[in-house]
Amino acid sequence: MANVRELSVVPPPLPASWTPPAASGKSISPLVTRRLIPAGPAYLAHVKRAVHNLTFEEHDKHAEEERKRLEAMNGTGVDGEDDLGVGDEPEDEELSLLDPKEWKKQDHYQVLGLSHLRYKATGDQIKIAHRKKVLKHHPDKKAGLAGDSNDDAFFKCIQKAHDVLTNPERRRQFDSVDPYYELLEADVPAEKQLKSAKNPQKFFFDSFAPVFEREARFSRKQPVPMLGGFEDTKETVHAFYDFWYNFDSWRSFEYLDKEINEGSDNRDDKRYTEKKNKSERARRKKEDIARLRSIVDLALAYDPRIKRIKEEEKAAREAKKKSKGGAQNGVDAKQKAEEEKRKAEEAAMRQEEEEKVARAEAKKAKTAAANAAKKARRAARAAEPGGDAEPQ
Repeated sequence: MANVRELSVVPPPLPASWTPPAASGKSISPLVTRRLIPAGPAYLAHVKRAVHNLTFEEHDKHAEEERKRLEAMNGTGVDGEDDLGVGDEPEDEELSLLDPKEWKKQDHYQVLGLSHLRYKATGDQIKIAHRKKVLKHHPDKKAGLAGDSNDDAFFKCIQKAHDVLTNPERRRQFDSVDPYYELLEADVPAEKQLKSAKNPQKFFFDSFAPVFEREARFSRKQPVPMLGGFEDTKETVHAFYDFWYNFDSWRSFEYLDKEINEGSDNRDDKRYTEKKNKSERARRKKEDIARLRSIVDLALAYDPRIKRIKEEEKAAREAKKKSKGGAQNGVDAKQKAEEEKRKAEEAAMRQEEEEKVARAEAKKAKTAAANAAKKARRAARAAEPGGDAEPQ
């Protein structure tokens, strides 16, 4: 425990020119002797430095480490408040070398320490992350320290990242071209990998599920159907591919537009730059649609659910055909009897028709024979001498 020292306070003598003021008529408190006891954060810090023989820099470093350790244990951030899962990401040396003029080429989430959250970061999380970075990298706090000559530039990058991510429209534009997701294009499985996988079903879902989850955030229509599982129904699978083949993306690629020179009064230059930017946005949009379509085509070609559905439909058709086979014999016998009855009826009808035709022919022949005999008799009478012809 520290020793307590008693200090006697002796006021200096009064100057010769001093004269006492006129009496005010008010009483004053009597002089008292007070004992001062050393206490407070400053005294405790002094004791800690003295006991451990630390310099001010070493003491500040240990204090910062202890603060971070307590924050990690308690899940708190600046001033002991809940940091909502922001945490403290390690900073690469490259961050301190960023040029604020090249802000369009920078990863704003990484600058604020939100690489693990990215587009999922909420407004409150962005606010907390920005405050942490400001307290750590503010030029006033770093003034006079060696090795921090570029910290003012990094502080400008922090401010720019905050401006972009707190503006809904500009953040949406940045999310459209987030450089982090360009690196994840290699995660899309290749056709060769899908063919040679030891467990094709597991490899398919493990590989494509995160791909569709990343792409879903660009959809105008929400909610977006996810890849699902192997036991999904035929309707679910077809609905999934119908949605992704008609995917409506909000990506605009405006963030990559070439900036128009400030202060330029040349209208032709402005129009040319705007026309060029519009053309580039359309080209990138077309390439993005083709890229997503190729992913969906690859998934459809190797989706194990499609094969399962086809096999189930084939088995159902065969079972239906087989179930009809037992009843087919009885049906055939009945159909055969009906067919024979029909044939017999048709034969009877044909015979009756033939008999009718024969009777008509016989009647016709009889009539012809009678007419012929009548003509013969007339001819005979006409041939007799003196005979008269039979009247017609």
